[in-house]
Amino acid sequence: MSLSSPPSSSSPTVVSSSGKVLLAGGYLVLDPAYPGVVVSTSSRFYTVLDAISKSTAPRAEGQIQIRVRSPQFRDASWLYSVDFTGPDGVHVEQVPANSESNGATTKNKFVHLALQRTLALSVELVGAGALQNTLGCGLDITIVGDNDFYSQRAQLTAQNLPPTLESLSKLPPFNKTGVTLSDVHKTGLGSSAVLITSLVSSLLLHLKVISSDSFATEGGTETASEGRKLAHNLSQYIHCLAQGKVGSGFDVSAAAFGSQLYTRFNPSVIQPLMNDAADSRQPLAPIILPSNKAWDYRVEPFTLPPYTRLMLADVDAGSDTPSLVGKVLKWRKENSADAKTRWDELDGLNQKLSRVLLRLSDEEAKSPEAYRKAVKYISTVQSVQWLADLNDEKFNDFRRVIEAFVEVNQTSEEIRAKMREMGKLADVPIEPSEQTALLDACVSVAGVIGGGVPGAGGYDAIWLLVCDPPNCPSEELPASSIERLWSTYKGLDVSPLLATESVAKGVRVEKIDEVPGLAAIVRE
Repeated sequence: MSLSSPPSSSSPTVVSSSGKVLLAGGYLVLDPAYPGVVVSTSSRFYTVLDAISKSTAPRAEGQIQIRVRSPQFRDASWLYSVDFTGPDGVHVEQVPANSESNGATTKNKFVHLALQRTLALSVELVGAGALQNTLGCGLDITIVGDNDFYSQRAQLTAQNLPPTLESLSKLPPFNKTGVTLSDVHKTGLGSSAVLITSLVSSLLLHLKVISSDSFATEGGTETASEGRKLAHNLSQYIHCLAQGKVGSGFDVSAAAFGSQLYTRFNPSVIQPLMNDAADSRQPLAPIILPSNKAWDYRVEPFTLPPYTRLMLADVDAGSDTPSLVGKVLKWRKENSADAKTRWDELDGLNQKLSRVLLRLSDEEAKSPEAYRKAVKYISTVQSVQWLADLNDEKFNDFRRVIEAFVEVNQTSEEIRAKMREMGKLADVPIEPSEQTALLDACVSVAGVIGGGVPGAGGYDAIWLLVCDPPNCPSEELPASSIERLWSTYKGLDVSPLLATESVAKGVRVEKIDEVPGLAAIVRE
């Protein structure tokens, strides 16, 4: 790997990564035979990493310590000692943060494993001596996530604000949750995967394992830099290890690469490293490096069509979502022939959806004026009218565009139906009846192109794709109509999220003063 220049002592290393929404491919994405449509969100996690100065160095001479904190939560600070003297190359151990703790301290398996495994790989790639020099006295690390990763219902209620996008925009960046990490209500944007990817990427960059321009090159697996791929592979492994299982990995992939058509890696690639108690002297590099051809995941660039907007809502149905994935996979195993037929049909629809969404971007590139006219028109009428109006001669100039939007609408509705069928067969609420009623109400609004329940479904959230025509008064936008519907909806408690599709692709290097509120919370 190429080396970067050392970070400036006056300028911390700041790296962010993006959240995710799985629009299509729920359950199927667990199988390498089926791709998923993943959109990365504008909501991001930030890791701010700075050197500990000698004046605040640990008590013991020569001791290296790493302090990690997440100031959005109560009791969310952790202290680790780093030891290079043992037989394992490098050892990371959590220690009490102060003398009053008497050893009673909270633990964070995700952070601990990220530090432990990233430092272990770094020793293999740059050597213990170089790594010790870079670490110096140690590191101060602050990790924060945008507000959308956590429910803001309590904060809005405390300020007597309605659950609207305008209200959410009034909350301070990196708003304090007032609870511990274990008690926070997450919104399903992939916070643990995004945290790991941001932390691992910042460590690799700060420790000079990857070059400073590793995250300058974007794209899928064909064009991304070796540094970005290394950060992705290591993050996948650490996230799986922390969770105790090898998941599909689309959440880490979105955090690393951005919006994409994702085909998962074969779980066997990291299986030899999945024993948490395994000898830490087992080399990581031969397995983790991008040169290992066993990493067979595929990432193809994807983007939503121009002048459309992704809208997300956190839905509180007052019920705990059961373990959906386990039950669906059990049904698949017990009904293999029927399940394969259904999954193949769903896959055909998922791939059809991705193709037509990408085709709309091509249509805009070829005929931007016709495309804008089509978006403006369908923003004013319900989807049931789009097809009925197609034969009108006034639509001759942009009929192809409207036909594509009709196809998106119909395909997304077919996917919803197939997912509901699978839920009934597996006896799990992939799209519960309460969600069905809410989504039906949403997709009947003028300018709404399609919608669904993201990922594995359940009671947590919904996504919508709506038209966002240029030069349109805000009160006339389809998004405003959806907000009004959500604010008055009686069947469920619906709270919007600020997140839209991310224009930045996955991991990126930041400047602390250019991210609103970041410098202030780090200084606390």
